[in-house]
Amino acid sequence: MSDAPRIHPTAIVERDVVIGARTALWDSVHVRHGARIGADCIVGEKTYVAYGVVIGDLCKLNAGVYVCAGVTLGRGVMVAAHTVFTNDVTPRAADPELQQLRPSDPDDDTLRTRVEDGATIGANCTIGPGLTLGAFCMVGMGSVVTRDVPPHALVRGNPARLAGIVCRCGEVVARSADPAARSAQSNLMDGEHRCRCGRAVRWPQA
Repeated sequence: MSDAPRIHPTAIVERDVVIGARTALWDSVHVRHGARIGADCIVGEKTYVAYGVVIGDLCKLNAGVYVCAGVTLGRGVMVAAHTVFTNDVTPRAADPELQQLRPSDPDDDTLRTRVEDGATIGANCTIGPGLTLGAFCMVGMGSVVTRDVPPHALVRGNPARLAGIVCRCGEVVARSADPAARSAQSNLMDGEHRCRCGRAVRWPQA
């Protein structure tokens, strides 16, 4: 079996792109200049990867994912279909006098987002700018993430809020009520919880 990446004939791969061994780019993928994609990844159809984006090894990006400039994905990250990353909290199409379009290249106002190793982002999520999504966290489908997500946290909703903790294997090992109700279940949320796979997971520290 060849170690060469597999690139669909309809994919657009611009200059200075690095694609790792055995990575597959499916139909109508667009990878902008300077992006780096690791080994053994799958980039689904109609996904857009902006200039300078860094994607680690063993990542899966499903169909229609939009990865904007300033995003870094760690190793083993899952991004489900139609997820959108953002990088600007005050976007405008044109200059203040409405005489010309603003450039789309990253600038001093471009915020950077990092998704750490093993994290999962569900389908149809929106990830706000300048955030860190911790290792092995899980973002529920349709969520709007507006703040950092701790490692192993399960978050969901709009805006996304802590809903539980997740093992490295993907199992939800404990669930929480709304954060305002945590005091009512302090016993549940103290200490560590043991997954069926044998691994222990602790609640994120406030």
